[in-house]
Amino acid sequence: MAQQGKTLLEMIVVLTVLGIVAALAGPNLIHLHARVQLQTVTTEIASELRLARQLAATHRDRVAVTFMREREMLEIRFLQRATVHHLYHYRGKGVTIDEPTGGDQVMFYPSGRTASATTVRVRGHEGRTKEVTVAFNGRVNIR
Repeated sequence: MAQQGKTLLEMIVVLTVLGIVAALAGPNLIHLHARVQLQTVTTEIASELRLARQLAATHRDRVAVTFMREREMLEIRFLQRATVHHLYHYRGKGVTIDEPTGGDQVMFYPSGRTASATTVRVRGHEGRTKEVTVAFNGRVNIR
């Protein structure tokens, strides 16, 4: 009868090669994860700002987006009704938000416009940054 199994030496060689590949790929995967988290949070913040603009136009109410940086969250609030629409948390995602250029609150009017242009800089823990800009006409862009 012919043997179909593998020898112990073959298994050790395979495991050694896999260990070397994993050791080489590990740091790159960590950097990739950080870049993906930065891009994801930036995209989600831009989406939250676009949602606030749409809510203001749809409900004919002023809508404020407040950056609560110490609590690592955003709050979207209707001002005439004095109700919170929802909260967005970015805690534990490895990013911080620098103080927005227009202050910690962005207000959208029923026309879709804002009172002041704002740039929000999102910083990853590796030091990379992405920016979300809100123009006077209410348009939100990622740079």
